[in-house]
Amino acid sequence: MSLLRTHRDFRLFWIGETINRFGSSVSAVALPLVAISMLDATTFEVGLLTAAAWAPWLLIGLPTGAWIDRVRRRPVMLVSSAASGLLLLTIPLAGTVLTIELLLVIAGLVGAAAVVFQTAYTAYLPTLLDPADHAEGNAKLHGSASAAQIAGLGCGGLLVQLAGAANALIVDAASFLIALGCLAAIRFRERRTTNPRRAGAIREGIRLVVHDVWLRTLTIFGAVSNLALMGYQAIVVVFLVREAGLTAGAVGTLIAAASSGGVLGAIAGRQTIRFGTARALLLCELGLPTLALLIPLSDASPWFYLAGAFGVSLGVVGGNVVKATFLQSYCPPDLFGRLTATTAFVNYGTIPLGALLGGTLGQTVGLTPALWITTAGVPLAGLVLLASPISRCRDLPTHHGTGAPGTTADSSRVRTA
Repeated sequence: MSLLRTHRDFRLFWIGETINRFGSSVSAVALPLVAISMLDATTFEVGLLTAAAWAPWLLIGLPTGAWIDRVRRRPVMLVSSAASGLLLLTIPLAGTVLTIELLLVIAGLVGAAAVVFQTAYTAYLPTLLDPADHAEGNAKLHGSASAAQIAGLGCGGLLVQLAGAANALIVDAASFLIALGCLAAIRFRERRTTNPRRAGAIREGIRLVVHDVWLRTLTIFGAVSNLALMGYQAIVVVFLVREAGLTAGAVGTLIAAASSGGVLGAIAGRQTIRFGTARALLLCELGLPTLALLIPLSDASPWFYLAGAFGVSLGVVGGNVVKATFLQSYCPPDLFGRLTATTAFVNYGTIPLGALLGGTLGQTVGLTPALWITTAGVPLAGLVLLASPISRCRDLPTHHGTGAPGTTADSSRVRTA
């Protein structure tokens, strides 16, 4: 029976996250349009805005992970949600005093709150669910997040046209407050952590990733993939408005339709596990993203963007379901916060670099050549997986310390292709 029927606390968690993702998707369209329409921002400044939102992962990601392993996660998530909602409200309230500099500061502070929330969220979910329910929980959260993204992106463009770009951000602020209410209503209480504060806690998370071939491979792949993904995503809204000539409403609708691939990806990610988690990962992260090469043709027809971005969304979300389920069973629970922070530091740390790369290329060589360069990197990132032990396995290991080349792996957990 579905977790949404039988597990009250997960249902509340799911509702809050779904509404939160809807609001964040509205901001994904509205925020660059605030910069473009209200502040007449350059392509580089739009890229810089995206970079500012992700830069906190580089600045506070690692210490946040060590801290999260020592505290209860739900109170941290509550404070982070409240802070994000209040910060976003300052943009429409700023009115005529809003500048690109102020917008960058707000984006950076919201990004810092997101670092804290996401690290706590990733460590909290495995404590909320039994291990047997992790795959279903991940699939439902990723699937609803993709559905909310579709609705949010579509509504984002329409809200910008009807209410203005800054006022559309009120929806995102409200979503954080609703998510806060859902989190507050959860009855499950974590046990007080016994992990002491000590020197070297951050290094433990780094060593775990560096010395484990599976974690190291996925972390390097995530970093390279995010560099390319954010490189094109940072400038694609500008491209669709200025090169393809689409209105704000059309841009939101088009991006929303393309993001529907994520819903299918969440379903496919869970179902393909039965055919082998390693094989499913290669299909999602190497095969499907080749469709990204259609995106630079969008100025000829928006159908090219729809097909290309749909394939990318399908692959990324499907791969995320497989990776999240793997990490929850593979990583020791008392290291989960540090693992999350270490991998996120590397993975998300390349996002601001990708945004700056996309903005710089768009400003110097033009939007279309910049899209060709950045979208080509999306399928090329999958070569990291192809060159790793993942390409020689049917399944990823299910317990830490098993399945690595040169070790005696349990054949029931890791089967070679």
